[in-house]
Amino acid sequence: MLSREDGKPEVNEVFAADLNRPFGIAFYPLGSEPKYVYVGNTDSVVRFPYKSGDTKASGQAETVVKDIPSGNESVGGGGHWTRDLEFSPDGKTLYVSVGSRSNADDDDKSEARRATILAFDPDGKNERVFASGIRNPVGLATHPKTGQLWTSVNERDGLGDNLAPDYITHVEEGGFYGWPWYYIGPNQDPRHEGKHPELKQRVIVPDVILQSHMASLDLTFYNGDAFPKEYQNDAFASEHGSWNRARRVGYNVIRIPLKDGKASGEFEDFLVGFVTKEGDVWGRPVGVAVAKDGALMVTDDSSGTIWRVAFKGKK
Repeated sequence: MLSREDGKPEVNEVFAADLNRPFGIAFYPLGSEPKYVYVGNTDSVVRFPYKSGDTKASGQAETVVKDIPSGNESVGGGGHWTRDLEFSPDGKTLYVSVGSRSNADDDDKSEARRATILAFDPDGKNERVFASGIRNPVGLATHPKTGQLWTSVNERDGLGDNLAPDYITHVEEGGFYGWPWYYIGPNQDPRHEGKHPELKQRVIVPDVILQSHMASLDLTFYNGDAFPKEYQNDAFASEHGSWNRARRVGYNVIRIPLKDGKASGEFEDFLVGFVTKEGDVWGRPVGVAVAKDGALMVTDDSSGTIWRVAFKGKK
């Protein structure tokens, strides 16, 4: 926990150890008094007993889902390793994001149960595919008013600087988003020319199309009361930044204005300055979350910093 006065940690504890590349965290049941904290390992979902204010796990990890396709090369996995978690507003469904193993392969065996958002009951039973064809749905978040699930997606590489665009979108149950055969609607990946024409018109066009290779990671909706009213329920997303593009893009946090839970397709820079005038990168945003006091918290895995963005002025 951080002090608001000097930015130095007041408490620095390891909540739980011996996890396997943990990424996603979700509390259950929803509300102010959760009983568990769920953690998304790269190959499983575990949960710990939890009550608000705990800084150390009070019990052993319980494995809820044990056989998620792995991001560990040593056990035959590899590829995208992050597993984000989100519960549906009614608390009946646990969503788990599982990125593809490859860039754009369509091997049924190695890509089984990947490039999907999987759904489970809170106890880990009753697995089903909620949505598919999503190359790497890194971040998951639920809109506070509509209850719709949204995701922040890394699209494929190898088609040049300007293809294929990353995107952020609400997710439709049973929806197909194109990977690996199509992107952004009925645009066919030339590496799979002529394959699966029956899927062409099924591909859902995302709500917000970003620049290619921005590496959109985490996603949150602003539900605090410290920012001006026009920010309420808007989305914020972290753009980790391109590594394979002639001209850098990303390395910032963007805001996505929403009206009645719907996006117009536009986005705007919100937190910038992680690239110097000389083109050197010193910061790369990863996680975004709204603090209890309404500030926006941003983690940065390049400088090893947690940034707190607060509003000063008249709302």
